[in-house]
Amino acid sequence: MRGRYRILLGMAAGVGKTYRMLQEGRQAQNEGRDVVIGYLEPHDRPETAALAEGLEVVPRLHVEHGSLTLEEMDVDAVVRRTPELALVDELAHTNAPGSRNEKRYEDIDEILDAGIDVISTVNVQHLESLNDAVFELTGVRVRETFPDRMLDEADEVILVDISPESLQDRLRAGKVYPGGQAERALLNFFRTENLSALRELALREVAEDVEARRGTAVLDPLSKRAVGERVLALVEPQPRSQRVLRRAWRSAQRLGAEIDALWMRRPGHRLNAEEASQLAALRRLASILGVHFLEEEGDDLVATVRRIASERGSTYIFVGTPDERRWVEVTRGSLLSRMVRELPGIDIRVVAHRALRDDLRP
Repeated sequence: MRGRYRILLGMAAGVGKTYRMLQEGRQAQNEGRDVVIGYLEPHDRPETAALAEGLEVVPRLHVEHGSLTLEEMDVDAVVRRTPELALVDELAHTNAPGSRNEKRYEDIDEILDAGIDVISTVNVQHLESLNDAVFELTGVRVRETFPDRMLDEADEVILVDISPESLQDRLRAGKVYPGGQAERALLNFFRTENLSALRELALREVAEDVEARRGTAVLDPLSKRAVGERVLALVEPQPRSQRVLRRAWRSAQRLGAEIDALWMRRPGHRLNAEEASQLAALRRLASILGVHFLEEEGDDLVATVRRIASERGSTYIFVGTPDERRWVEVTRGSLLSRMVRELPGIDIRVVAHRALRDDLRP
C-alpha cells in the first residue's frame, strides 16, 4: 500500500514550512510513530536545527561531481530503514548529476511506493504551471519546478502562511538569510508587492485543491457542466508556446477536462537547432503536466485543427497571439477569423504575449 503524502506549501522561503514539518514529526514521534528525517535543509537557522534534535536522521548519499562532493537524500537507505514517516525538505530540489532520479519529487515517489508516509515542503513559485505567472509577477524565472500532479496526488496540502510584513520582519532579524543576503532579498524578490502576489497564488492554489477534493472546480461558472470538455493548445517550437501550454493546462484543471497539445509541422520543414531545442522543451513540459502531445503534418493550420478537434472532441482551443504577415491576412484571411468561422461551437481563447503588452506602454 502506498504511503500517505502531506505537502506543506508556502509563498516563499522563511514562512516556517521546515519548522512546521519538524513540529509534525516530533508530534508523531511523541504519539509512538517511527519517524526519520530523510532530508533536512536547516539553512543555518538555530531554531530549526534545535527542533530537529531527537529525530533520527538517515545518513545522506555523497555524490561526486567533478571536484565537488554533493550530498543528496539516500532514497535506498530511507526505504531500507522502513520508518512509518519520513520528513523530506524541498521537494522541487534538483538532484546532483548522476543521481538515479533527476528530481527530489521522484525520490519521494519511491518512498511513498514503499508504503512509507511522507511530509515534505515546497514554495508555490516552484509549481510548473505557475512558472510564467511567477515570472510576470516578480521578474524572476524559477528554474527548479515540480509537476502539479504532486499536489493532486497528495493526500493533504497544507498552507503555511504569514503576512508579507511578518516575513520581512523575519528577514530583517536575520532569521531567514544572513545580513547582507537578507538586505538584497528585501530589495528584490522579497518586496511587499512580490510577496503579496505570491501569497495570493498560494492561497488560491490551496483553495482550489480543497474544492477539487470536494469534487467541484473553483472560479469557473462552467464547472457544473464541464463533463465532456476537452482542451486543445496550439503550440510551435518557440519559447512563448510554453506560456500557452501552461495557461491551457490550468484552465483544463478548472474545467476538470483532458488536454491535448498540437504542433503542425509544415511538409518538408526541417527544424533548425533552436527550433529542435524548443520542441524538446515543449515535449518535456507536456510530459511534466500530463498533456497529450500531438504532432501532425500539414500546410493548413485551420484545416488540421478542425480535423484534430473533431477526432479528439475538443471544446476549447488555446492559441498564442498570432504573428502573421500582412500578405497572409490579405490573401487568406486572418488565422483567428478563419478559426472562428470554421470551428463553430468551439471556444477559442487567445493567450496574450506579455512582451507585446509591454511594447504598448507609453
